[in-house]
Amino acid sequence: MITGSPRKNREFPTGIAIALAVILLAGGAAAWYFAQPRETLTQAPVLTPEARAYTRYLKLSDTELKATDSAMAKSLIEIVGNVKNIGDRKVKLVELNCIFYDPYGQVVLRERVPIVRARSGGLAPTETKPFRMPFDNLAGSWNQAMPQLVIAQIQFE
Repeated sequence: MITGSPRKNREFPTGIAIALAVILLAGGAAAWYFAQPRETLTQAPVLTPEARAYTRYLKLSDTELKATDSAMAKSLIEIVGNVKNIGDRKVKLVELNCIFYDPYGQVVLRERVPIVRARSGGLAPTETKPFRMPFDNLAGSWNQAMPQLVIAQIQFE
């Protein structure tokens, strides 16, 4: 036979105290992170007058849009094609602005993508090279059409 009243545990549960401390620390860290001043984005290099004049010598051909479904139920959109240098200068870098639109003509994504790089040998006069530009971050509102492709930068050797 048990005599007396059962003892009541009035202590605050340790697990709850630890969870609250973690939540408060995470919230404080997030507040500190978002309160930090951000670096201003430097403007991307502009197309120089010399490069602008040379754009007529870089020809895109056989460009096509491909879609591939990935294992995570996302689509990978690729633009593939060829770029040919019909001018008399070797280029070490060519970047394109790829501008995707929605059905109403509003921009849903603008991304700058290199199609010629120095580490791949650049692009000599009369040379043609294939390029591939993958995009996995397109909005669902994209109009499914080929984006506008605009030469954004050319660097010469």
